[in-house]
Amino acid sequence: MSEAAEMPDYLFESSWEVCNKVGGIYTVLSTKAHTLQEIYPDKIIFIGPDVWKKEEAPDFSEDETLFAGWREQAATEGLYMKTGRWEVPGKPIVVLIDYSPFFSQRNELFYQMWDCFGVDSMHAYGDYDESCVFAYAAGRVIESFYNFYQLDDKKVVALFNEWMLGMGALYIRKRLPAVATLFTTHATSVGRSISGNNKPLYSMMKSYDGDQMAQELNMEAKHSVEKQAARHVDCFTTVSDITAAECKQLLYKAPDIVTPNGFERNFVPEGEVYTKKREKARNTLIRVAEKLLGCPIHPNAILLSTSGRYEYRNKGIDVFIDAMDRLRHSEQLQRDVIAFIMVPAWTKAVRADLKFVIEKDYPVNAPLQMPFATHWLNWMEQDKILNYIIQKGFTNEPSEKLKIIFAPCYLTGRDGIFNTSYYDLLIGMDATIYPSYYEPWGYTPLESIAFGIPTITTDLAGFGLWAKKEGIGEDITQGVRVIHRTDTNYQEVTELIMQTVLRLCTEKKAGLAAIRERCYNLASLAEWDKFIVYYQAAYGIALQNACKRMVQKND
Repeated sequence: MSEAAEMPDYLFESSWEVCNKVGGIYTVLSTKAHTLQEIYPDKIIFIGPDVWKKEEAPDFSEDETLFAGWREQAATEGLYMKTGRWEVPGKPIVVLIDYSPFFSQRNELFYQMWDCFGVDSMHAYGDYDESCVFAYAAGRVIESFYNFYQLDDKKVVALFNEWMLGMGALYIRKRLPAVATLFTTHATSVGRSISGNNKPLYSMMKSYDGDQMAQELNMEAKHSVEKQAARHVDCFTTVSDITAAECKQLLYKAPDIVTPNGFERNFVPEGEVYTKKREKARNTLIRVAEKLLGCPIHPNAILLSTSGRYEYRNKGIDVFIDAMDRLRHSEQLQRDVIAFIMVPAWTKAVRADLKFVIEKDYPVNAPLQMPFATHWLNWMEQDKILNYIIQKGFTNEPSEKLKIIFAPCYLTGRDGIFNTSYYDLLIGMDATIYPSYYEPWGYTPLESIAFGIPTITTDLAGFGLWAKKEGIGEDITQGVRVIHRTDTNYQEVTELIMQTVLRLCTEKKAGLAAIRERCYNLASLAEWDKFIVYYQAAYGIALQNACKRMVQKND
């Protein structure tokens, strides 16, 4: 096929995180949207779950005139959906599907998936049913659209993200064989589980059997749908070389191509706007810290943070706390440091005492009760982060040079304490630290440098490996410090993090400005207009393989 023939006429992409911010895939899709819209204007259609029902989705603008005829027809097929625009740069078309009516059909669906593709749902639990029912609904949406608009003579591509959408890919493979299917795993379910259960993933990788480990870790259903989706789609992709090796070993299928994740510069303010937003962010962070800790914080204090999902070992939260403890005890530390852990947890309520003193600007001369957390948690006494902070002996007393604060809320701008979005707080940091043990790509360090904030990560993160390929990572003055991490060098990693932060603390204003510029330069190499070619190649592979299937079928 010619290069032109390999470009899709229609592109569908479905994920649990379309207009539903729960993890890093939201960032992948919401930032990629602008570039895709430029290449395939209004031919890229995202499909997400209607988790908001009658509530207004925070980043979705409904347009009832969009595909009105199709929506009317789809309703007769039992498909109830909202159509509109995703309120992110590019404003792509979005379909949000109400998948709840299909729950009654899940046993029939699971049988069909077993009968056609060998997907074993027998040991399913937790979020498996809901995810797979949504995946089925997403497949039904594509099928309905395809038939209504008679796309038989068009080149149609459908991309499904993570195991949660695996059944959608398989449904399309069965029902619409002319559609080119892609499946992207951002992290294998078994690999993530091995790491999260404190097992050595990397030194033992070649000895692990995916099916056996899935059984041992009670991950059989998720692993099965992931494995079969990877096997049966026209193009299987993952996000980094480190995860590609994991897929080959645990899913018995090497990706057809690696599709690394990019970012969009238009998410980052510039010039005077950047300066004002940074100043506002620092004021907000310091104000919250002063009210929680009951003592003044120097306006030039070093502000550090880590963030991401609450995966205690995988995200290196344990390493972050240990590194901050080392830094706290270092005689070389001459500046005040506030270390923020911005990791959403099971919050119970906004702290009324902290909220009151912030809103009323009430003078506080002593730390509040539990001066480590901005929100109350359910089962606080069982929280790993709080327990380890207390175990390490942090006090957050005024005499301590380093103080640590856990912000266990989703930073959407409506958390009750900061009332500021994550990006509008990130911009106020002096450095970020993501000492990941398991990180297929690593959006958080990429976001950090995109905002001009130097970052520390590891070579167990896909982003860290990419930075090293670009010749970056030996020194924080390059914008990124990539620390070598293995299954056994935990203490060395914490020491190197401490030394890197101390190095940063000695930088003068001119040096910090130079570091910020290097951050921007590196981030520019990872923008979507550079990385989208990998996706375009993946679409081409899928279209070619779908074409071969159809030729073989007709012979």
